[in-house]
Amino acid sequence: MKNFLISSLVFFHLTLVSVRSDVIQETCDKAARGDPATIRLDFCLSAFEGNPKAKSATSVADLVEISIETSIANATGMGSLITSLLDKKSIGIFARNCLEDCSELYSLAGSNLRRGGKAFEGKDFGTANIEITAAMDAPVTCEEGFKEKGLVSPLTKENKNFFQLTAIPLVFMKMVQK
Repeated sequence: MKNFLISSLVFFHLTLVSVRSDVIQETCDKAARGDPATIRLDFCLSAFEGNPKAKSATSVADLVEISIETSIANATGMGSLITSLLDKKSIGIFARNCLEDCSELYSLAGSNLRRGGKAFEGKDFGTANIEITAAMDAPVTCEEGFKEKGLVSPLTKENKNFFQLTAIPLVFMKMVQK
């Protein structure tokens, strides 16, 4: 009897882990197929990799909340990266101005994402969509600032990553609303 209980618990645990990882795989796959210009499957999957909350997600709604939290953390990280770049004495005045603008944009993006997350929790999908979309503008506007000055952005890779990170909750939210 004891062996049966242990076997049953192990089977249940493995089944539960399998279902959870299937939610991530299936949702990312569906998002990448539905919006391949914005969502790359490998990026989507890696966005949840190593996140303990993602491992316990059982629904697309869980993944929306987790992806918003990940985007907020990334916006905060971008602020830190920009600050470290601004600390360099070799930065020219035009690049410094662009970086300061980007810093402000990412600070606002974090606020937009927090408001979007609260709106999503309250099932106010319209407001959530508006706020997260506003956050998604930060990397685009940041890059444009450098281009307008004829400069190469030191944040191009990070801006592209942030854009994709913020696209994930938007695309997933559409799935929740259906």
